[in-house]
Amino acid sequence: MGAAQDVVLSERDGNIVTWTVNLPEARNPISGDEVVDRLVELVDEANNDPETRVVILTGAGTAFSAGGNVKDMADRKGMFGGAPYALRDGYRRGIQRLPKAIYHCEVPIIAAVNGPAVGAGCDLAMMCDMRVASTTAFFAESFVKLGIIPGDGGAWLLPRAIGAARAAEMAFTGDRVDAATALDWGMVSQVVEPENLLDTARALADRVAVNPPHALRMTKKLLREGQRVDLDTILELSASFQALSHHTEDHSEALTAFLERRTGNFSGN
Repeated sequence: MGAAQDVVLSERDGNIVTWTVNLPEARNPISGDEVVDRLVELVDEANNDPETRVVILTGAGTAFSAGGNVKDMADRKGMFGGAPYALRDGYRRGIQRLPKAIYHCEVPIIAAVNGPAVGAGCDLAMMCDMRVASTTAFFAESFVKLGIIPGDGGAWLLPRAIGAARAAEMAFTGDRVDAATALDWGMVSQVVEPENLLDTARALADRVAVNPPHALRMTKKLLREGQRVDLDTILELSASFQALSHHTEDHSEALTAFLERRTGNFSGN
């Protein structure tokens, strides 16, 4: 499979980092320990690097991600082998680390869905904050077709992305949702031709990265917390974050830039 860093490539361009799942011959499965370990490592790097403001996540080749390795599943190899208790531990210590890590990534993540996003690959796209898709992309919460259930958090992720009824339709049928339908459902914000996908994701990333990085990270944290706490808690947390924001140099620069009718230059301080 190659060196650990080769299974998911990381490339920086200014304040934007692109992660590319790089197993195109196998259609970018994400169930193996090497891919999970690498993505968890990359999230840690992003969280601890103040120069990283936005991440773009995509797949090499023609697929975004085929999700689990079906051949390994059929052969009962790796995380798919062993007694029930071993399988349970395999999921908890393996692929389930991925939604936890990406959920706690402090910077916004854009999924550039370049092709099929199937099973855990569909859920990987749902883990991201924003999604743009190629016309060749489709999404399938297809676990039921293999007689299994979403083992990587899809039952939590998908309804939050597209609503309960549509998530139920996808999960109960296992059917594909094409890019046009995904756009209509609000699963993705843009659909473009394949050759324009990364440029489109980059343009969106640029629009995000131009803003003060502390405000971006705190805004993402509020959006995450808003999914699970009541209004009073969010208001209290917002008051605390706002107090911090008012005392940043970037806030002063933003005010000055606004009054001077120019673009702000933000340092992260």
